[in-house]
Amino acid sequence: MNLASIPSPSTGVIELGPIPLRGYAFCIIIGVFVAVWFGNKRWIARGGKAGTVADIAVWAVPFGLVGGRLYHVITDYQLYFSEGENWVDAFKIWEGGLGIWGAIAFGAVGAWIGCRRRGIPLPAWADALAPGIAFAQAIGRWGNWFNQELYGKPTDLPWAVEISEGANRVAGTYHPTFLYESLWCIGVALLVIWADRRFNLGHGRAFALYVAAYCAGRAWIEYMRVDEAHHILGLRLNVWTAIIVFVLAVVYIVISAKLRPGREEIVEPDRDTTPGKDADAKDADAKDAEQDADAKKDPLSKDEPGESGKDLTAESTEAAAEKG
Repeated sequence: MNLASIPSPSTGVIELGPIPLRGYAFCIIIGVFVAVWFGNKRWIARGGKAGTVADIAVWAVPFGLVGGRLYHVITDYQLYFSEGENWVDAFKIWEGGLGIWGAIAFGAVGAWIGCRRRGIPLPAWADALAPGIAFAQAIGRWGNWFNQELYGKPTDLPWAVEISEGANRVAGTYHPTFLYESLWCIGVALLVIWADRRFNLGHGRAFALYVAAYCAGRAWIEYMRVDEAHHILGLRLNVWTAIIVFVLAVVYIVISAKLRPGREEIVEPDRDTTPGKDADAKDADAKDAEQDADAKKDPLSKDEPGESGKDLTAESTEAAAEKG
């Protein structure tokens, strides 16, 4: 008997007057906002311009949403294309179903396009965004709570989540894997922030650390889930994906650290980050303004106007005396 549990919402839709706002979509939107806001702060701290992160996110976010949905539909095609299912449901993204693997892969393509248009190195931009993406995932996972999906095995723990009777689900209390992953992502974000400050990570290594740390948690959380999934050698497909991506991320960190140690000194080529550059520019402008003011006083000479007038008067007097 459960003495305590986490209740699920009776509906996944929040009514704002005549406008229905779905909880899943709301969590995704808030997550994107947090990622861009926090990424912008980190980008500026690294010498970039305010607004650059948002400009590139305009490319990355749509690509990421499309990629995330494609990965989900392809890997869980039986939910949409098997007998008795409606393939039109594959387009109902608000009902849940975004694969983080596809979202990151396609989002990286969109970010690459945006970075090329701005002349910015993609690895530096990804490093700035890494913790923000983890925070966004932590928020986005609560969308699964609104939809009562992606829970784990049955349990009577005090923090079990209550699931009501519905399509493809049985009422009961289960491991809240959405909560486990949300908390894990917060830990990943804090780890990346700390490691970035401690080891001065650069050239994509902060992003690779985020990927590796996330995969480490996703593997054991995925193993707890009971929703339908494809299995390979007894393991869920996403577990294998997490293992493979984890290895690739670690290899990248090791090789990158040897080939390109340290961090990028300049992340936006059109901005001079040399210390004191702005102060020198202001001093030069002040000197130019002072010289312009002197020139306006006497366009014929840089000397004082009084002295210049005296010299001209003396020369005129001497010339008149000689003629007389």
